[in-house]
Amino acid sequence: MRWENLTGESGDRRADPALFGADAVTTRTFDTPEFRGITFHEVRARSILNRVPGASRMPFEWTVNPYRGCTHACVYCFARKTHGYLDLDTGIGFDTQIVVKVNAPELLRRQLASPRWQGEHVAMGTNVDCYQRAEGRYRLMPGVITALTEHANPFSILTKGTLILRDLELLTRAARVTDVGISVSVGFTDTALWRTVEPGTPAPERRLDVVRVLGEHGIGCGVLMAPVIPFLSDHPDRLRETVRAIAAAGATSVTPLVLHLRPGAREWFMAWLGQHHPHLVRRYERLYAEGAYAPKWYQRRVTRQVHELAQEYGIGPARAGAARRIRPAAETPAAEAPAAAEPTQLTLI
Repeated sequence: MRWENLTGESGDRRADPALFGADAVTTRTFDTPEFRGITFHEVRARSILNRVPGASRMPFEWTVNPYRGCTHACVYCFARKTHGYLDLDTGIGFDTQIVVKVNAPELLRRQLASPRWQGEHVAMGTNVDCYQRAEGRYRLMPGVITALTEHANPFSILTKGTLILRDLELLTRAARVTDVGISVSVGFTDTALWRTVEPGTPAPERRLDVVRVLGEHGIGCGVLMAPVIPFLSDHPDRLRETVRAIAAAGATSVTPLVLHLRPGAREWFMAWLGQHHPHLVRRYERLYAEGAYAPKWYQRRVTRQVHELAQEYGIGPARAGAARRIRPAAETPAAEAPAAAEPTQLTLI
């Protein structure tokens, strides 16, 4: 999606044509504490179902992303580079210049009704979080979930946001007609690390509360332990602390994913590292010398440690991105043991 592929709509004021192209979008700001300093660019997208490139490592082929940019402001977010496609800053601009596809629900409903659509699985939250703070105002996800439910289309959601609990009833309703998978991302439980590396997200314990509440309502929820951050959250004691908390929340699975640093995210993360942990800069340069991913030996070591801890605490690893059917509590088997997974790289918000 580039600006020239979007049409504008009336609103508070028009965006700068030099920045956004001839088809300017509506730009809004809200003078409330939770949105202060954030600009929203409301657009009417021409397409909402996105095909994942064939070369991708993702275990799904289609995604829906109602937003671009993310107020979670995670310093490692891979999606920062995509803001550059819109001539927007990939650093602070990614955190504060949010693109909102205001017609996402109606557009999705129309595309799902097309005879060309074959009902493939749709993944959400794999680019930026569909339950970031903006969703509290724009309320796009209820319409998105309803459209998928109307067509009995399988889908999954990955989030760091607690706002997903607002749509608990809709998710339960969807699960009666199709496969629904929910995963919450919790890479670590270190509060000090969270405040600097994921400053706009709910605290890790609040995210684990989401896992707990979903479980209490008969909705199995997995945890993507992502990212595991080298030299900051990968100490065996830290891994144990995190897995213990995930197990206590009642997660059905835990899948560890080591930090990866693609262009765009890499520069922003390394600038953060130099400011907060300058003694680690050289170690990161060596660890990621071959590219965006940590060496396989390192990924396998972390994966093995987490899987062993998960077994110790009574939960099992699951394949990243695999949808899990949500069932009412009365239908949920007493135990479901997911198969062990090889280290997997999943795009995370």
